Amino acid sequence: MKRRLALAIAGLTTTALIATPTISMAEPGATSAPPESNFQKVTLNDHPGEPMDLAVLPDSRVLHVTRAGEVWLHDPTTGRNTVAATLDVYRHDEEGLQNVAIDPNFGKAGNNWVYLYYSPPMNTPVDDPSTPNVNEGDAPEWGTAADFAKFKGALRLSRFRLVKDKLDLSTEQQIIDVPVDRGICCHVGGDIVFDSKGNLYLSTGDDSNPFASGGYTPIDERPGRNPAFDAQRTSGNTNDLRGKILRIKVGANGGYAIPDGNLFPKGAPRTRPEIYLMGLRNPFRIEFNRQANELYVADYSPDAGQADPKRGPAGQGKWLVARKAGNYGWPYCATAQLPYVDYDFAAGQSGQPFNCAAPVNESPHNTGLRQLPPVQQPDVWYGYGPSAQFPELGTGGIGPMAGPAYQFDPRATRGRAPVAWPAYYEGKPLFHEWTRDYVKAFKLNSSGRLSGIEPVLPSFIFDNPMDLEFGPDGALYVLEYGDGFFSENPDAQLARIDYIGWTGNHTPEPHVSATPTNGLAPLTVTFSSGGTTDADGDRLRYEWYLDNDNKVDSRDANPTFTFRQNGLYSATLKVTDRNGRSASASVRIVVGNAQPVVKLVKPVAGQAFKFGDAVQFEVQATDDQPVDCAKVSVTYILGHDTHGHPQTTANGCTGTIQTTVPSGHDPAKDHLTAVFVASYTDAGGNGLPALTGTDQVVLTPTA
Repeated sequence: MKRRLALAIAGLTTTALIATPTISMAEPGATSAPPESNFQKVTLNDHPGEPMDLAVLPDSRVLHVTRAGEVWLHDPTTGRNTVAATLDVYRHDEEGLQNVAIDPNFGKAGNNWVYLYYSPPMNTPVDDPSTPNVNEGDAPEWGTAADFAKFKGALRLSRFRLVKDKLDLSTEQQIIDVPVDRGICCHVGGDIVFDSKGNLYLSTGDDSNPFASGGYTPIDERPGRNPAFDAQRTSGNTNDLRGKILRIKVGANGGYAIPDGNLFPKGAPRTRPEIYLMGLRNPFRIEFNRQANELYVADYSPDAGQADPKRGPAGQGKWLVARKAGNYGWPYCATAQLPYVDYDFAAGQSGQPFNCAAPVNESPHNTGLRQLPPVQQPDVWYGYGPSAQFPELGTGGIGPMAGPAYQFDPRATRGRAPVAWPAYYEGKPLFHEWTRDYVKAFKLNSSGRLSGIEPVLPSFIFDNPMDLEFGPDGALYVLEYGDGFFSENPDAQLARIDYIGWTGNHTPEPHVSATPTNGLAPLTVTFSSGGTTDADGDRLRYEWYLDNDNKVDSRDANPTFTFRQNGLYSATLKVTDRNGRSASASVRIVVGNAQPVVKLVKPVAGQAFKFGDAVQFEVQATDDQPVDCAKVSVTYILGHDTHGHPQTTANGCTGTIQTTVPSGHDPAKDHLTAVFVASYTDAGGNGLPALTGTDQVVLTPTA
């Protein structure tokens, strides 16, 4: 069950555990699902920023990254969460820091490489706050090649050395840059996995705008149109790295080589040899089962709720097992049996359905082969409504995420407090649905075909699950985005789900509060562990880490501590029971600086508008330091149910944002909204941390 915060100081207290009720001591066999009461969800970081991806280190420390560029490190030894690095990233629409992975040989022979996929700022235009009615950071939808050229950018895959608890950014080895058209939405995410031979797989989105295609395939070839409206230039292009799964071998000093077995041989004209899979729209999460030598890929769907004989099928989310290179059809086919219809955007007329057995790319934006490989059929496909083939997937939004396959190790069940999942889940790839808030297990038969789908912990809350990883301890680590839009949402968290059926012993539930939580140095603070419990009634050991180091500052249940230096402190309480099970909670103490208070004066929550309107904004930011309006940002997000797509970001305390018109969408039927998020980060300095305040409003569209 998901935790519900008990806030002693509103917005500042972190509770770090969710416990389950009674325990069944019957250990499951390999053929029977264990009872849910044998599992427990423990929160590791309850203030994870806007979480994007996680990686578990061999010593069970956990890295996770935020879109804003932070790399967080959770240390289970102390329970503390610290920032291991902050990257400077470009953040228009969906760009930023996307992914983190560790080298498959991490921890061996001095190998401490951590891989990041991120958006370097480069020289891309950004909004000038002195021109409140013009946003220089938005790429034009119409123009010339010269107009679009200034927005050419890249996402970069690099690796860095983790030195103790810090990522040393000076050790960067650049591996590969993936081109991107900036200043316009969408699908620029990526995921990183390794196979058993050490080859690296990188997923890339189609980098195409989906909002002017009626929810069908974006293949707008009109002269003067921004090429970002044509996915044929990327996913359907054999000479482009976007909308693909790339497969490379990282070099000793960065860079890469091409392994055998990719889709196109090295040296083949008008192709890129890095391509392993093509024809993908937004393969946001991939995983590799090194024991079975299988790549699991989940690919996101366009938004059409119904099939249209003049345009093509309804949106289809997909999941597939790839054992060899291939083409999965986008933007010509949703599956091998569901072609889209060729559509002339200039004339507004439909042509013939595309040939999925022999697709042809005739786009003027195509720099690759004209004849494309045949489209392969995914293992799972589903729409918004009930699926005849896969009814277990239910109904709702479409947000498929490929999760890991569990590898049971009996050695992980030994010791005083094992958390390893049982053998029942051995070899079953997990599938998590970002919009439907669940996890399923896919069962594959001896031929590698899907033979069944079953729920995984259906009574547990998975709140927009962003990433799942099994750790070396056999527990499942979960990164949850929460409900909200491109900021730290109240329900976002990094958590671990333990199997406690081996011993029946629960992890304690810590709670922490502090009085006061801010002030000038020297600041004396009284801490309380009131509300801390243990389901088994065990005697607990208390460890307080108060001044941002790894030394215990107090072992009292309710200590008092004086902070003598300005700074931002994550005061952490770790509680441990007699069997060594522990959990932590933290409260933020601000010494010498106050968090800015940000309020969107305009627009107001619930304000009526029509898509296509120019919406004025006014931000009121107050702080104990002078406010620099040039550092105030306002992001407009096209909200769709509980998720959204950022469309533009403007700078300044006042200005105007042009809302977009989502072609082919009924705002009421499709649950569309306009979300405005304002943010301001103060200067900090002189030993003071830079602090950020945010505010968010949702506007209601009218017909």
